[in-house]
Amino acid sequence: MKVTVKYFAVCRQMLNRDEEDMELPEGAILQDVLDRLKDEKPEISGLFETMQMSVNWQYADYETKLSDNDEVALIPPVTGGSPN
Repeated sequence: MKVTVKYFAVCRQMLNRDEEDMELPEGAILQDVLDRLKDEKPEISGLFETMQMSVNWQYADYETKLSDNDEVALIPPVTGGSPN
């Protein structure tokens, strides 16, 4: 099955892309997406515990089951801002 994974903020910077289509086996869960990213870029796993995740615009957790054509979003916490 294929899911679209969208990356925001520091995830986008670390992976050097905004989104990608990812092929996963039937029965995959959100943790499978994270495992694949960790294999590619191990340092990204430091964001996993504080990152918000969604599947089809609904908040999701590691065990959320995925289906063909789902849209996954990985949104790390945003820090910083402009001083007054």
